[in-house]
Amino acid sequence: MSATTATAAVEADRLYKRFRAKVAVDEVSLSIAYGEVFGLLGRNGAGKTTTVELIAGLRRPDRGTVSVLGLDVRRDRARLRQVLGVQLQEATLHATLTVAELVRLYATFYRDPVPAGELIESVGLTESARTRFANLSGGQQQRLSIALALVGRPRLVILDELTTGLDPEARRQMWATIEDLRVSGVTVVLVSHAMEEVERLCDRVALLDAGRVVALDSPAGLVRRAGFAQRVTFRAALPLPAGLLEDLDEVDRVHTGNGRVTVEGHGDLLQAVSVALVRAGVVATETRSEQAGLDDAFVALTGHRLDTEEDARR
Repeated sequence: MSATTATAAVEADRLYKRFRAKVAVDEVSLSIAYGEVFGLLGRNGAGKTTTVELIAGLRRPDRGTVSVLGLDVRRDRARLRQVLGVQLQEATLHATLTVAELVRLYATFYRDPVPAGELIESVGLTESARTRFANLSGGQQQRLSIALALVGRPRLVILDELTTGLDPEARRQMWATIEDLRVSGVTVVLVSHAMEEVERLCDRVALLDAGRVVALDSPAGLVRRAGFAQRVTFRAALPLPAGLLEDLDEVDRVHTGNGRVTVEGHGDLLQAVSVALVRAGVVATETRSEQAGLDDAFVALTGHRLDTEEDARR
């Protein structure tokens, strides 16, 4: 298969990897579309990092197959290196080289690299360009690893715990970088434990538990699959016109009792309900909107809470 005829950016079929007595990846199959930001979410030890190492060709599966951008990750390794960028959580780089020296070194591996100064600025390391790797903080090392993953203008990039250890400003900067990659058509595989990050950035998310994919959908789809619905509650002085809310596309059901109306549904439920009430001349008071999040869905679908950022660094 050639890169021009591949129907998906990543095709992983029944990947299996065991380390002695532990099964790290257990029959994982994924199809990731071109230009998609795809998330892998799971607790420590769920198999996330091993899965992306198999996708990147950094480990050989015990069984199963992977193609990336139409290339076999083992047979076409030289071609794959020109179109794939990888940032893993634990980066080990030459301690005595500076940020600028490392970026320039990695740029020599590619035919059309991003200019070093431009790349260093994009990850917020301009003031640290002459700092040796050994003297960088953990967050700065993380930013440098991301820069090195992007230096070759990859068509697909794998980012493992993108913003772990970053301050809020740097985190927002990294999110903006991902949005820019999306706009330019780059496929992103994002390994993360940060719910807000996944909900904000990812088109679809695979939940991994004990090496298996237990659910795969959009963030909103995972919430719905877990059985959670958005709720809007309010009080109305007069009875509602028949079908006013029930006929809305966003509404699944309407309950009335104890003087309150409770509407369950999906999509932009609050706006849909509000507009319908205004158009009907209904005055609503004590309006509240409740929406379950991806963290609630994760617990419901896996039976576990997700690790904290401190857990993820261990």
